[in-house]
Amino acid sequence: MLGRIRLWMTTSIPTFLCWMSLSAIANADGDNRQHVLDAMHRASTYFHQQVASHGGYVYHYSLDLTMRSGEGAATKDQIWVQPPGTPTVGMAYLAAYHATGDPFYLQAALDAGNALRHGQLKSGGWTSAIDFDPRGTQVADYRNGHGRGKNYSTLDDGKSQSAIQFLAKLDEATGFANEAIHESVIFALNALLGAQFANGGFPQAWPMTTGTKPPENLKASYPEYDWRTEHRIKEYWYLSTLNDNLARDVAETLGEAYRVYKDPRFLDSLRRLGDFLLLAQMPEPQPGYAQQYTPQMKPAWARKFEPPAITSSETQSTLFALILISELTDETKYLAPIEPALKWLQRSLLSDGRLARYYELESNRPLYMKRSGDVYSLTYQDDDLPGHYGWKVSSKLPQIRKALDRTEAGKSIKSQTSLKSLSKQASLIADSLDESDRWVDISDGSRMVGQLKLPSGEPYLSSETFSKNITILSEFLSASKP
Repeated sequence: MLGRIRLWMTTSIPTFLCWMSLSAIANADGDNRQHVLDAMHRASTYFHQQVASHGGYVYHYSLDLTMRSGEGAATKDQIWVQPPGTPTVGMAYLAAYHATGDPFYLQAALDAGNALRHGQLKSGGWTSAIDFDPRGTQVADYRNGHGRGKNYSTLDDGKSQSAIQFLAKLDEATGFANEAIHESVIFALNALLGAQFANGGFPQAWPMTTGTKPPENLKASYPEYDWRTEHRIKEYWYLSTLNDNLARDVAETLGEAYRVYKDPRFLDSLRRLGDFLLLAQMPEPQPGYAQQYTPQMKPAWARKFEPPAITSSETQSTLFALILISELTDETKYLAPIEPALKWLQRSLLSDGRLARYYELESNRPLYMKRSGDVYSLTYQDDDLPGHYGWKVSSKLPQIRKALDRTEAGKSIKSQTSLKSLSKQASLIADSLDESDRWVDISDGSRMVGQLKLPSGEPYLSSETFSKNITILSEFLSASKP
């Protein structure tokens, strides 16, 4: 006791108060940890046991679980691959497993992984959804022999990429001991490598059954023909594609595959993708990117409301991809396109600070579409736009600049959230569970992912909300470990 009194007397008052403050924070975090652990287990038990179907998930559910929705209404035998579907939820379970070591979460992740295995196509990847009913409307040509119909693996909207990333992390989490999971993800990765073009780009879908593959080193250029009316390609999904974050998603997938398996083929493929992005940057006066390119590396038509143009959304996502590729390969050449593209984006900002999705080739005028029935026509006017598509997008210039600065400084582009902030978020999330161990969202009447539109004020369950909440809780638990 005397020694403790002497210690206090030789410690300065500010230092003592600081120690007391840190001790209080540690005790508070300890109490919060148990609260978070309990809430996370309750929520996951409900979602895994009550919401899952065949181990997988769709996007939205009514509270009584009779309504299930992905990209449209879903039956009990249908699950969704496209985020935020089954791979997204599976990733959340893995985060919880790594944060807690609780085998319950690994089993929930394995159930999701096996559901994805059921729907793996003979071509190696995945399509939007998986149907466990052999006569169902979403069934496709599955490797397991229980399907029929189309065999088109797709990179659209992160479908195959999310499945591959999740399965690779699941394979790692099991110590590569689950032979079925391991075989599935290696088969998928080999198929992804096989789909890559000689120039390093990727099509939206494979196998390629028609069309011409691009040559190896051809740089992007503007069309010499009338792009408004000429060179429309029906099978645009076989073109070199950047639409809907394709390059960024594929770069993340290849990077994760290399981290997990240390196979140099994945790093080589990543470099080739980076080389393609160097080729695909358009020349001045618009050094951005297009959604897709003809085999001659000209901006190309896709759907009838997606014209050849320089596109702000794809340019921004491609810049993030280049930064990631530079970080993963430790090669600065992949940063070269960024400054010219940022300058183009800056001078293309609309008066409200947003960006038009499309900018007319060479003139750089914001380009839109108007619709009459099923007929779309080009326009410069933005006062009567079809509501099903994002004709204007938010500027991500500050985020791109921040990521670039971090990479050039030798720091990871992933920033860390403080423990204090995580603790506050985790506490709020844990407290928001309802009496049935659910996180309930309330519709504001607008369209949600998958185009679902519920009446304003109607409650529903969301796989995206569940996954985000479990991930944040897991981050807090990992950061606050004693």
